[in-house]
Amino acid sequence: MRIGKVETQNNVFLAPMAGVTDMAYRAICRQYGCGLTYSEMVSAKGMYYKSENTKELLALAPEEKPAVIQIFGSDADIMAEIAKEVENAGADIIDINMGCPTPKIVKNGDGSALMQKPELVAQIVRRVSDAVAVPVTVKIRKGWDADSVNAVEIASIAEQSGAKAVTVHGRTREQFYSGKADWDIIAQVKKAVAIPVIGNGDILTPQDAKAMLEQTGCDAVMIGRGAQGNPWIFKRTVEYLTRGRLLPEPTYDEKAEMALHHLHRTIGLKGEATGVKEMRKHLAWYLKSMPGSANIKSEVFKLDKASEVEQLLDEYLKYLKSIV
Repeated sequence: MRIGKVETQNNVFLAPMAGVTDMAYRAICRQYGCGLTYSEMVSAKGMYYKSENTKELLALAPEEKPAVIQIFGSDADIMAEIAKEVENAGADIIDINMGCPTPKIVKNGDGSALMQKPELVAQIVRRVSDAVAVPVTVKIRKGWDADSVNAVEIASIAEQSGAKAVTVHGRTREQFYSGKADWDIIAQVKKAVAIPVIGNGDILTPQDAKAMLEQTGCDAVMIGRGAQGNPWIFKRTVEYLTRGRLLPEPTYDEKAEMALHHLHRTIGLKGEATGVKEMRKHLAWYLKSMPGSANIKSEVFKLDKASEVEQLLDEYLKYLKSIV
């Protein structure tokens, strides 16, 4: 599909997730069929005030191009200025976060708090769109709460202000990630705007992706939590959507092998101390639902060295083979 002048590989995308979708994991997801990757959200103010930690989030792997860098903030002037830097950093698309529900983001008027200020939404999208040559997109939620469902209004404003696509997460800010995502609101947005609509929320299987596309008419699906510890979901979903064939789930050996590949890729980027620490949650996701994994996952969070992770996984695989 096309977003502005950018042609994506397919219509199955990886959602931006803070602390999850770093360069290492985005590259892996692209390797396994993801059509478009989004960076962790980058603070416009952090960049404006020259935060080194923020700058690190801009790094893109060659194999993940075209790629999206997502920014957040609520100062239109700063957002426009920083958008130019993000474009120069290699972003093929710049996405504006208007959906993050985290209290520390919302209390500053950023993320999903913007959905309460339609005029500011228009200003930010227009200023950012005018500042760069690459397409600008927006990620929103259903609304702030059940009494202020305004995704259709915000999506329409974004389109009129220059956005080239909109992603809709079918939950309100008040819901965070609880309850069931409302796919009907995605369908309503799709009917209201002419730009591509990307559906997000409760896509855990290839069948879920197909159901969302059919029920909402959206142009693409975005997978978030369903991709945690599960890069195979992209290849499996694309295969199911294009050929109607449901590929098998990864084996235990494949999961362990991928966990180690992901570990070493992360260490290569961030060093062993930081890499192992940041990989603990990923390792727990890879092991999820595997027999007897509860104790192993608790042990993972105590490890500091790659060799310790390798030994633990090797012993665990031997245990699995002994009980089959």
